[in-house]
Amino acid sequence: MDEFQVKRWKRFGQDRLYVNFPGGRNAACFDLLTGKLDITADGVDRDTVLSVLSPHLSTMPAPSTMPAATAFPTAATSPAMSPPPAARGSRRGHPARPDDLAVNQPGAAIEALLAEREPGFWRALVDRLLRRERPETEGWRTGLAGERIVAAELAPLESRGWRVLHSIPLANEVDIDHLLIGPGGVFSINTKHHHGSRIWVGDDAVRLGPRAYQYVRKARAEAQRASTALSRACGFDICVAGVLAFVNAEQLTVVETLKDVYAVHHDDLGTAFDVLRPVWGPADVERIYACARVPATWVGV
Repeated sequence: MDEFQVKRWKRFGQDRLYVNFPGGRNAACFDLLTGKLDITADGVDRDTVLSVLSPHLSTMPAPSTMPAATAFPTAATSPAMSPPPAARGSRRGHPARPDDLAVNQPGAAIEALLAEREPGFWRALVDRLLRRERPETEGWRTGLAGERIVAAELAPLESRGWRVLHSIPLANEVDIDHLLIGPGGVFSINTKHHHGSRIWVGDDAVRLGPRAYQYVRKARAEAQRASTALSRACGFDICVAGVLAFVNAEQLTVVETLKDVYAVHHDDLGTAFDVLRPVWGPADVERIYACARVPATWVGV
């Protein structure tokens, strides 16, 4: 790649990057306004040219206008990433208050990661043209969609005396996806989006085909952290149970011996808590909710 030189040409309403041989003969041209790459010399490898262009494109701002064919959707613009209607409400449009976690939107922690680490426009374009594997942010978008789906399923519970919080930040850059507080208890809900998967849930791990994931242990540990934080803040003991909410799973099998962590399909969240014996009265629910929405409650856990 050392044999190529890149020069920018910007005149008469045009903006291009020319890739030239050392002697000045042109090898390729990349149009910054249309995203089109033209190879102008015989025997020049397209992927090699893109690799040469990559460091130059990564430092350039995205163009103000691009044809629809080359525009890349983001978490904020993609129709698939729009918050479900049930997840919208009084929180949307309100300024983020540092003293109230109730304003947090579902998937807020993932959105922050996407904003920080998602590749810029030109880098994403080069990755696509080079047919590189999807970046880690693609998995985050899937997780974001899952959290919004689960939030939509939980929202109707509020009319039945439950309270819900989303994206509660904990130490070590982790968060509780959803915290459900109501007559039947307090639950930390961890969303797992495995579309079309056959899932087996054991006492400590979850299996998807040949692979095992420590979801159960993590859900159990997260629930314990939540219990410690809420008990300290409220001044009385609060037991928190972990919940694994699997989004769009084809099949979910749970061993009968698993008692302290619940595993449910997202479609069942709206009714799964109706069968629970009441343990908290309305005043208790509101007190726990009031403590849970204060950020200081979660410091140090």
